[in-house]
Amino acid sequence: MPQRRFMRYLVLAAAAAMLVFSIPFGFAEAWVNQYALPASALQPAGLQESAAEPPERHSPEVPELRTASAPAGPSDAKAAAAEPEADVPIAPKPVVLSNRVSEYHISVKLEEDGTLSGQQTLTWKNPGRKPVQEFYLHLYPNAFSPGSTFLKESGGQLRGDRMKNGSYGAMTLTSLETAQGETLLPRLHYVQPDDGNKDDRTLASFRLPEPVAPGQKVTLRMTFAVQLPQVFARMGKAEDFVMAGQWFPKAAAYETVGTRGRTSEGWNTHQYHGNSEFYSDFGIYSVKIDVPEAYKVAATGFQTQQAVIKDGRKTYQFYADDVHDFAWAASPSFHYVEDSFSSIGVPGVRIKLYIDPLHKDLQERYMHAAKSALALLGKWYGDYPYSTLSIVIPPADANGAGGMEYPTLITGAAAKNDNPGFELERTVVHEIAHQYWYGIVATNEFEEAWLDEGFTSYTEDKLMEEIYDVVPNPIVEASYLTRPEPLKQYAWAYGDSNSYAENVYMRGKLVLKAIEQQVGEKTMNKIMRTYFQTYRFRHPSSYDFQKVVESVTKKKWTEFFHAYVQNGQMADFSVESIESRLNDQNVYESRVVLKRGGSPEPVSVWFQFANGEKLRKTWDGAQKHVQFQVKHESPLQFVAVDPEMAVVLDNYRYNNFLKTDVDEPVRTRWNIGLTKLVDGLLGILAW
Repeated sequence: MPQRRFMRYLVLAAAAAMLVFSIPFGFAEAWVNQYALPASALQPAGLQESAAEPPERHSPEVPELRTASAPAGPSDAKAAAAEPEADVPIAPKPVVLSNRVSEYHISVKLEEDGTLSGQQTLTWKNPGRKPVQEFYLHLYPNAFSPGSTFLKESGGQLRGDRMKNGSYGAMTLTSLETAQGETLLPRLHYVQPDDGNKDDRTLASFRLPEPVAPGQKVTLRMTFAVQLPQVFARMGKAEDFVMAGQWFPKAAAYETVGTRGRTSEGWNTHQYHGNSEFYSDFGIYSVKIDVPEAYKVAATGFQTQQAVIKDGRKTYQFYADDVHDFAWAASPSFHYVEDSFSSIGVPGVRIKLYIDPLHKDLQERYMHAAKSALALLGKWYGDYPYSTLSIVIPPADANGAGGMEYPTLITGAAAKNDNPGFELERTVVHEIAHQYWYGIVATNEFEEAWLDEGFTSYTEDKLMEEIYDVVPNPIVEASYLTRPEPLKQYAWAYGDSNSYAENVYMRGKLVLKAIEQQVGEKTMNKIMRTYFQTYRFRHPSSYDFQKVVESVTKKKWTEFFHAYVQNGQMADFSVESIESRLNDQNVYESRVVLKRGGSPEPVSVWFQFANGEKLRKTWDGAQKHVQFQVKHESPLQFVAVDPEMAVVLDNYRYNNFLKTDVDEPVRTRWNIGLTKLVDGLLGILAW
């Protein structure tokens, strides 16, 4: 026994010595970084913030939801509303996930009059193989200035929300200089490559003093001021609530050869349009946010230190890496709830709720939706690579800030009543699904918006069905598609916002559902996972997705993508004609002509005879027209193509069914009878 005790002490001493020895090499820190501790774990007993466990729901396939905090009861209300603490760990991830083209260090202050004033240091690395001397910045708040392309195209409204008269926004660069102090502001000029609108100031260009060589960096320093509009189109203020989306001068994306099929490298430059969202390179963000002392702040990334309070103000420090945008929201009224969660594909994440007081009693529903969505996304597609996820619920008068995605931060629907239906969960799971397709895969929403919105809408349906047993109806949804347009086109090329939504969200989703219908759910799951794993942090194109589909299914999909992605086609299987006659052997001979629109796919055909017998055949759909010859002792009554409604992209189903032509003698007898009937009715009316 003494010998065993001595060996235990020896092992412990050796382990301690190894840990101490590893500190200079960073191994000890790396060990700590494997664990994401909630802020509540670092607080004294009695002050811990926790969220209630979700109620049991019908979700048989949801992975186990593991949480690090105890259920909250009525006595936890004060703790749940407490100020969020600094997050741990604060060190960057040891693994670099993206090319990190841009590095931002920003300090921003929310002034008493509701404006923003900021200072920014931007370091940009040339990812290409050519020197770069012309530089581009997005100045998105200028979209809310009179005459902007955004306001002209949108008519001052977006998703049912209207910009209030006179509630304009703007961004002013007050200084722009190199790290050496050389001013560049006189070189700045606004450019309008998409429409030539000289009143649009959402994209600016300037020439650098020296070209940036491949792999080298340039550092720019700038100060700026932002006038926030009344909350509209993802940003603004509503009384004491602030939504800061697209609020800082942002470098445009620089695409290298091969990115999205490019044959020559260069900037991807577009203005802010009525229908478009955004596209940027991945990078690092370190942001200080200075607000009045009473405010709580939700932001991209994690909080690196305790908020500093001084002279009635409070300064937060946030950090995020391997993200392509940074957003934040602030309000003194937020009801704050935090919980830790892990599951397959979710190594450890702190879920933070910043809830409008009207919805504070609904925190369980929000937390359950977030955990369930993350668990399934991690299981289906791959790891959620960030340590936080913040969910902001805006007040009723900030509806324009609701239902939006940013890296590690989403907004739910605005809190308009205290008893919402499934729209609460649907909005949350939709925006969390965006973390994968918008946030991690990061497609170009200017030019191929369906790769984000269509994929997210498809995933949203999967999540709602799996978690809440809310089953979509793609057949009904297809019937709404009255103006199909190509999916691979600029977002502002659609006829209007309704056409944009109809195609990018709904038709894009149905294109994915159509692939699933042909290959089966198991293969489709493999396609989606392979696509995510192959192109995470890589900005893929529609063709990149096609290559994944072909790789997984081992067949060509050129016609399918040409019809439904490159072009605005829909499927249209129809019964074009039926001719039937009685032959000399008293057997009915019928000639049935079927027609196909869209790309080839197999469909079933149903032949119904007068004696009640049915005949089913399969048409491979390879040709645009096909003719079936059918012989039967009983007359053919009707023919139906795709009676199971398996072709989800068929939006004109009235022509899927046709009754048999009546032969000439019978048709003549019917015509005579109808004529006499009409004559008789007219005679009665005349009398």
